[in-house]
Amino acid sequence: MFLPYPVIEQLDDSQVTIWEKHFAGAGHERPRAIEEGIWRRTQDPANAQQSGWTEDDNGRRRIVHYRYRYDLDYTFPVPRLVLAELYLYTSVLGPKAEIEEYRDNVASWLAEGGWRQIDDALWSKGDLRVSVVRYDTHPQDERASRETPTGFCSLDVVFVSEDFEVTRNVRQMPWNVLAGGIRIKDERGNPAYAEDLSELTKYLPFQVEIGCGTSVEAGVPPLHFLHQVYRVTERTDNVMKQTHPFVLSPQKDTLVREMLLDATAKAADLVEMFRVSFLAEPTAAHYALRSLHRAGHFVGPVLQHNFDLLAARAGLPEHFVRRYDQKIPPVPFHPEAKALLVVGLHADRRSVQKRAREHGMKVFYVDTEGLEEFGTYMPYPLEGPQDGDVIVKATAIPTLAELCRQLGVDTPAPIQAA
Repeated sequence: MFLPYPVIEQLDDSQVTIWEKHFAGAGHERPRAIEEGIWRRTQDPANAQQSGWTEDDNGRRRIVHYRYRYDLDYTFPVPRLVLAELYLYTSVLGPKAEIEEYRDNVASWLAEGGWRQIDDALWSKGDLRVSVVRYDTHPQDERASRETPTGFCSLDVVFVSEDFEVTRNVRQMPWNVLAGGIRIKDERGNPAYAEDLSELTKYLPFQVEIGCGTSVEAGVPPLHFLHQVYRVTERTDNVMKQTHPFVLSPQKDTLVREMLLDATAKAADLVEMFRVSFLAEPTAAHYALRSLHRAGHFVGPVLQHNFDLLAARAGLPEHFVRRYDQKIPPVPFHPEAKALLVVGLHADRRSVQKRAREHGMKVFYVDTEGLEEFGTYMPYPLEGPQDGDVIVKATAIPTLAELCRQLGVDTPAPIQAA
């Protein structure tokens, strides 16, 4: 694999403007040309259904962390959007016999993929380097005083582009997330259901938190697309089996094999989420929110969980709260906001809604409480609504358009993003 790797072969002038205005440069709460994801899969009694935890089979762990930097490339006659830097870290902990078999497989994939060995633990091919290191006790476990189960060991396989600087912050990020423990799901209360957001008009002005629902409406894949790309969760077309078990066994982990045998082919999967997100355009839901914001009914920045910047590209201020460096990031609640409108977000992972209630804000949800998978609709109830909350079980576009109508706010057709 050679870098820069083309993501979009030709950008027009308007796309270059979008990149320069919304993705390039500094001054944001996060670097917007960076795509990053972390999964840490562990076995615990609390996640036994997904992890396969039993008294006799426990202690397995798998960590995947990726961090990519994108940029514009002007070396061709037309500007291209490219992947400029790549970092992909994997670590698996399991029974020694499985790890030894896995290490043998990795050795054969290195040979079959044509990697050139540089030293005992490092190989090279094109602009990529891959290190393979086995640990009886992982240094990060030793550092955190975590015990390694008897008869277990680990193997780290790490891909980096030639000039990528693996800073301490990057190296520690997934382990800091691991140290935070597994997420305990919220206990749902008894929210009320409503046909529309009429009640919200009694709690003006309000603030907005959005999840992937508005992005899915814009054609961006849902999160489980990445679960497939990075092989962290098994998916099945049997809709009656909705457990989606974790991929913990190295024998079921095909990510490393795919990268070692043909990293260039796999790269198309790795960059697909960013490519589609960049090409997506704000929907009527984003423009309805913009109209409500300009009318003063919606105040403060959008509390944003998505990295596609669709709200910003529609002309709205954003504050990104899906952070890995802060388990519970600070939230800039507007002092005048009387309610929080949560659009298309399944779980309160950053305690935004919980903290809104503590601020005396009433919480409203717009969510279909279901999703399409393998061509079949599956119920997906919101995780943590509480007594006093209100749910409108519908999609964002018609619901927000109706709210605009009720408030007498014009909803002009989408125009060139601001």
